[in-house]
Amino acid sequence: MGRLGNRDEPKPGLTIYSRIGCEAGAMIRFGRTLWIALLLAIGGLCAPSAHAQTGTMGNVGHAIAVCVSRVQPGDTVRGMFAHPERFDCATPQSAMGPGDFWVLSTPLPRPSDANAAIRVRQVSLWQRQMALYARSGDGRIVGQFADEFGIGQRLRLGAVIEHRFVPAGAPFTRLLWRIDGASNLRGIVLGPRVATDAQSVRSDVLLAALYSAFAGLALGLLVYNFALWRVLRHDFQIAYCGLLGCLLLYALSSSGALAWLLPEMSNNRRILFSYITLCGGMATALTFCACFFEPRILDGWPLRAMRFTTFTFCTLAVVLMAIGPQFIAVLDRAFSVTMLLSPIVVLTALVRAWRRHSAYLSLFALSWAAPLTMLVARSFYNLGLLPWSFWVDNSTILAMTLETLLASVAIAYRMRMLSHERDEAIRQEAISRELADTDPLTGLLNRRAFLARAMPSDGLRTLMLFDIDHFKQVNDTIGHDGGDEVLRMFARTLRYHAPPGVLVARMGGEEFALLGEDAMLPDVDLMLASIRAVRLPFDLRITCSIGICRGPLTDENDWKRLYRMADQALFQAKAAGRDRAGRAPSIAMAA
Repeated sequence: MGRLGNRDEPKPGLTIYSRIGCEAGAMIRFGRTLWIALLLAIGGLCAPSAHAQTGTMGNVGHAIAVCVSRVQPGDTVRGMFAHPERFDCATPQSAMGPGDFWVLSTPLPRPSDANAAIRVRQVSLWQRQMALYARSGDGRIVGQFADEFGIGQRLRLGAVIEHRFVPAGAPFTRLLWRIDGASNLRGIVLGPRVATDAQSVRSDVLLAALYSAFAGLALGLLVYNFALWRVLRHDFQIAYCGLLGCLLLYALSSSGALAWLLPEMSNNRRILFSYITLCGGMATALTFCACFFEPRILDGWPLRAMRFTTFTFCTLAVVLMAIGPQFIAVLDRAFSVTMLLSPIVVLTALVRAWRRHSAYLSLFALSWAAPLTMLVARSFYNLGLLPWSFWVDNSTILAMTLETLLASVAIAYRMRMLSHERDEAIRQEAISRELADTDPLTGLLNRRAFLARAMPSDGLRTLMLFDIDHFKQVNDTIGHDGGDEVLRMFARTLRYHAPPGVLVARMGGEEFALLGEDAMLPDVDLMLASIRAVRLPFDLRITCSIGICRGPLTDENDWKRLYRMADQALFQAKAAGRDRAGRAPSIAMAA
């Protein structure tokens, strides 16, 4: 303990954080590689091929253009088919406002099999009821009607409404929709396509694989993180569990599977449920962001902005549950604006984390890049700044699939950092405790630590007090630095002769102590001879006097009695000529 440190040795704190930095770099490179691979895989799955017109998932079949006309008194189905000039093909559907509408398709492409059934697919929207009519080449018209409950029963995976028509002779040439109670938040009839039975089945299979993969991944991470939270109790873990739970419910609703599980639920209620789960998902995502970084990073206005946005989403969820069906247009706009503000709030938090050098910034930014991009694109689409796309409409699942994979890496790294910080804190605490219990000059126990470990003791204990003879002359002869070296050499000799289980301490100045069972203590004459034989600077020789007493040591009163008796024996040894030991009578244990 004489040497407190060496400037050539690496500092423990720097070493551990250098190692953490290397691990962070490796995890970031792994996460970046995983993200690029996933983007390429999904891009390859979604990219147009030579048969791009037929689509892959959700938007299978041939796209068809439509024109819109408001419902007028006296309108009939056959009359609307006969007067296509009444329809507006130039004005965007969302610009026509809410109400009741006729929607007429352009002529359908000629099928390869005139007798094959067709499936008319379109995006699910907030509408009270709808009817779809198909006119064949021979003038025959067939139709299907559904209210908001019937619409829910016609949903396929991807929340796509599908009507199946079987031709009776001539193929179908044109389609006509009658939409009543359209809120027209995004449009009236969006993404209409004509597909075959095989294309519809293939779309369901592929989407089932996509949604099942996401659900399995999210459920596994939910169970894993909840189990870890039960043990570790980190706030970001329970927030992430809440996020995963909301995303699972949103996937169940937005996929259309909820309509299969609850056929009595109306389609508008299912859409409302999607709004509510998205609000919950955004609130828990922002909470996760606030808890993920170190407390010093987001203090002040970034944290207040994040909490305000979180509160806004929670309020929107409550209001949607209470009055959503009556004020869906206003609430949808409020939801879209708040959703657009969310990435701005997160980006300001990332800037603050960058300026304050957060250790978790890189992995968080990597894992949340896809969701932030999705939020911006989805918000622009909701506000009418981007055209409809099947993949924009379903971007939440794709982006959050990437996020759950990469966020699991970020959480693992965050927990590893916490583990390192905990281990470092434990090590520093042990060092601090050792320094607090140790005499800095000799490395022996100090008086306070000696007494804390000595009491209480079972049975009798023997105390040996050592005092260096004429230590003042030693200091006068070789100086205080030389005197310190004498104290260190004396302590080293005591430690060498003290067996395990015997306490060795510097009581103060040139006074030292050994305490233990009588049979364990070293021989007194051997100790005196060893002290005389110690080689000191300038060929100096020293001696010591020893006071010994044996007695109980159960409390502080026993210690005072034992110490007083040993000190008296030490005084007698010095009075008798020094370089010897004095032994006091043993103190009997109380009955």
